[in-house]
Amino acid sequence: MPSTLDPRPRPLDHLAERGKAGAPALVLRGGTLNHEDLRTRVGKLAAWLTDRADKGDRIASWAAKGEATCLLPLACARAGLVHVPVNPLLKRMQVAHIMTDSGAVLLVANRARLGSLADGDLPPGCACVAEEDLWAQVEQCDPLGPSDHDPGDLAAILYTSGSTGQPKGVMLSHGNMWLGAVSVAHYLDLASDDVTLGVLPLSFDYGQNQLLSTWYAGGCVVPLDYLMPKDVVKACSRHGVTTLAAVPPLWVQLVEIDWPEDAARRMRRLTNSGGALTEGLVRSLRQLFPKARLFPMYGLTEAFRSTYLDPALVDSHPTSMGKAIPFAEILVIDDDGNVAADDAEGELVHAGPLVAQGYWQDAERTAERFRPAPRASQYGGTAVWSGDRVRRAADGLLYFVGRRDAMIKSAGNRISPQEVEDAAVATGLVAEAVAVGLPDERLGHAVSLAVRPLAGFDLETFRKALAAALPNFMLPRTVRAYAELPRNPNGKLDRNALAAEMAA
Repeated sequence: MPSTLDPRPRPLDHLAERGKAGAPALVLRGGTLNHEDLRTRVGKLAAWLTDRADKGDRIASWAAKGEATCLLPLACARAGLVHVPVNPLLKRMQVAHIMTDSGAVLLVANRARLGSLADGDLPPGCACVAEEDLWAQVEQCDPLGPSDHDPGDLAAILYTSGSTGQPKGVMLSHGNMWLGAVSVAHYLDLASDDVTLGVLPLSFDYGQNQLLSTWYAGGCVVPLDYLMPKDVVKACSRHGVTTLAAVPPLWVQLVEIDWPEDAARRMRRLTNSGGALTEGLVRSLRQLFPKARLFPMYGLTEAFRSTYLDPALVDSHPTSMGKAIPFAEILVIDDDGNVAADDAEGELVHAGPLVAQGYWQDAERTAERFRPAPRASQYGGTAVWSGDRVRRAADGLLYFVGRRDAMIKSAGNRISPQEVEDAAVATGLVAEAVAVGLPDERLGHAVSLAVRPLAGFDLETFRKALAAALPNFMLPRTVRAYAELPRNPNGKLDRNALAAEMAA
């Protein structure tokens, strides 16, 4: 990588122009695309999209990792459209909300997923294209060349759960995503001979950046939808993977598997986000991959990513979040709005060009999270006030203290308690429900549910109804019935009391 960072944002689709023509760029089940193929295929897909949508329209994808889901971020950007990637684990209720909220004009998904949708799930006039039929149409198009779009134009809407209500769409510009790719490629020191295994969902900013930062460096991505952790190990061995990103629950499983010596030896870097690594897990990873550099990271979808810990400090400071990534300004602000003193707790505030443009069509929640930067900010402008409590040591390293809201983070997924609670009440079997996250060694937190049943409640029937409404990662591990749920002095359901009781 170049020794200096270029802070100038570009149109996102220019990432397709970075690699050498004959070098591998994307390994698919049906073959490998080199970087020249990547440019051509992105251009053809962009041309196909311009015949079906107007500038600024939203294009949604709801499919497993494949050529369409990997290329749509750049193809939509080239066509002046806005990509809305939908997590393939989500079910009809969540997908219908995202489609309606975003007002997407086109949905690309496989036939089975399209067949699961009902009347009214899609916005009026939204067209559907089966992934299986897509490329026969795209091949007939002449490719569009690189765009000259304003880097401030909207490029993607990524839906993320909040502590209350339905998922909200985070608006990311071309510049947000371009500079995110530049930043990560630099601090990971990615190179053109690197091979990244893409195991994280492409609907996550962390998962999507696996593509973008690798292509910025001219490297190659191997997207993988794995069923078992052993599939990850096999893919690393088969493809000579040098870069692996995961969340703590997957790392726990991966360190319990016997790795071929060549696969472990070729690994250059490991990156973690979606929850903190325990000291024991850090030691296990260091033992299994002695030549790989380990990068613990902390991020916010609203600002892409905030901090990383220098691998040289992992052994001596295994619980630290590290310091700001390139292009990010991270401040710890006390309750009076001032920079907190060393080792004093405060709110993590992220300023700078990685800050997103707010929440799609949600001015109220945008105003809560996206507020003027603190007085001490060098960037100024709008900052993301995370709600996370952290402290900064005298050496500048940051440490996570806790969340201010009730968000549950399980297996790297952000889960809205209210979304689980709404689904529980919608079954018609319970009158009230409270979802909490309880500490879990493998998941980080496991979803637990307290309910006040209605007459005729049956636990097995209730669980089946939840499974039909929620994706697997949202399903509660435990369900506890109460004749009356505890309330605080204001008459509200007492989430903290329930969490303490259920954890006992």
